[in-house]
Amino acid sequence: MRHYSPIDHLLINLDQAVRTVFGKPQVTERPNPADAHEDSVLSEEERRRAACLMRVNHAGEVSAQALYQGQALTAKLPEVREKMERAALEENDHLDWCEGRIKELGSHTSVLNPAWYAGSFAIGALAGAAGDKWSLGFVAETEHQVVKHLEDHLQHLPHQDMKSRAILEQMKEDETHHATVALEAGGAALPWPVKKLMGLVSRVMTLTAYRI
Repeated sequence: MRHYSPIDHLLINLDQAVRTVFGKPQVTERPNPADAHEDSVLSEEERRRAACLMRVNHAGEVSAQALYQGQALTAKLPEVREKMERAALEENDHLDWCEGRIKELGSHTSVLNPAWYAGSFAIGALAGAAGDKWSLGFVAETEHQVVKHLEDHLQHLPHQDMKSRAILEQMKEDETHHATVALEAGGAALPWPVKKLMGLVSRVMTLTAYRI
């Protein structure tokens, strides 16, 4: 197994950041769940609403990618780092699917994605430095909150938009799995004030990314 120096890890994370925010991130072998559905006829208002919701989800995935990369950088146990890196790769699938759907809906991703990435990477690195059990607990709580957002978005999507719905359903399944893996790997439950703060930050990002 190749051993990377701190400089190597820094360059790898820089490359990942550029790919996530500006380029084409590396994805897994999984197919896009939206491909199994025909595009539906949507009114202009329905198309705009679906695009805004998918833009929020894309911004959330940018943040999730940064969190995982930050945690992988500072994780102390190799097996924890591997779990973070695999989860980050699966989040790339979500990025790719959401961006593709946003373009199909005639809209754009959030212009604030670089800010979401930078802030989330710093938070992830701090969580990883605090210790693996807290890092994994942070992952689990993040994913639990993401699942709640996805459930809400599934309620607000135009009912006939099966492409967007299929993407969000698969994302929900993946995020639930990531939370379970993090807890089973030794993640600790976060203090209540931390959970509330995370929810507040998520709310700010959601409201902002919906519009820009």
